[in-house]
Amino acid sequence: MIKHLLTAVLLLSASTMMSQTITATELLDKAIAYHDPDGAWSSLQEKLVIKLSYPDGRERLSEVKIDIPGQYFSLTSQSDDVTIEQTLNKGTCTLKLNGSTDISAEDKAKHRISCERAESMKNYYLYLYGLPMKLKDKGTQLSPVVETKTFKGKQYKVLKVTYDETVGKDTWYFYFDPSTYAMEVYQFYHDESKNDGEYILLSGIEEVSTMKIPKVREWYYNKDDKFLGTDTLIRSEPLK
Repeated sequence: MIKHLLTAVLLLSASTMMSQTITATELLDKAIAYHDPDGAWSSLQEKLVIKLSYPDGRERLSEVKIDIPGQYFSLTSQSDDVTIEQTLNKGTCTLKLNGSTDISAEDKAKHRISCERAESMKNYYLYLYGLPMKLKDKGTQLSPVVETKTFKGKQYKVLKVTYDETVGKDTWYFYFDPSTYAMEVYQFYHDESKNDGEYILLSGIEEVSTMKIPKVREWYYNKDDKFLGTDTLIRSEPLK
């Protein structure tokens, strides 16, 4: 009996030590295995319908088309009576306002319509909806130390990520459930010493292809927990 008990204690201790000494690369691999078990991200061809809700009651509906192997990205956003279409097709940029490519300089400025903006939005959506898989991209620097942090009353395994200067200047933290390795929070700082930047709470899962993509994102300022808005992945479907 004592021998069996000792064996159980030793096994538990070994398991605890392994969980505490997981490397950053191992944690990321486990998180990717949870969110993208079949490696579908790199061949994604999908349409996402996303609703952005602001604290003042405003809403914006966006349709995002992503064809990674085809190098195609399209964002169509509708708010009130304004529809903006931004398309990047193998480097060719097409912009439309309410269905027309004839857009005045005044309207471009008013609605922030430009090819530079289209490229920025492509990077935004591919980054956020491609996490944690995008943390394998070139220029991503994983801190070798996996931290254990408590956030909003729950304990997480946390990856700290910085980027090569040509890629990005912000510092990011990614919070993973220690049992399932699901990504449940991420947080970024422009200057961590100032406690600026934002944190994003993730909830729900939407099946996109064979991936598990967070369905709801709630955005807050780090400095005062001010609520900024929610974006919800309403539905997804394969591109035709």
